[in-house]
Amino acid sequence: MKQVLVAGVDTSTQSCKVRITDAATGAMVRFGQAPHPEGTSVDPEAWWQAFLQAAQQAGGLRDVAAIAVGGQQHGMVLLDAQGQVIRDALLWNDTRSAPQAQTLINQLGSTPATLAMPAKRS
Repeated sequence: MKQVLVAGVDTSTQSCKVRITDAATGAMVRFGQAPHPEGTSVDPEAWWQAFLQAAQQAGGLRDVAAIAVGGQQHGMVLLDAQGQVIRDALLWNDTRSAPQAQTLINQLGSTPATLAMPAKRS
């Protein structure tokens, strides 16, 4: 029986990792990793280049049957009408707006807003 390979991609704040795994056994077949730039504001192209580098380091994806991707959260990539990136992405760890957030909390109150949930149907 032919070996079926699957790829897992983890693109986190610090790096992109690509793990190629034997689908039947769960054994790692090969692996690649490439760093992301430091900082709280990053050009998304750097993430793509890190993915390409990590995938190449892992031996490529041509023989992979499926791929799953998990990524960092709380980052916004802004695009124009043509789908082109218009500025660096701000990451979850960027705190430049903390003073403005505190002003909003002071003005609006610190009690979280609540939403009345509809009654459960039986």
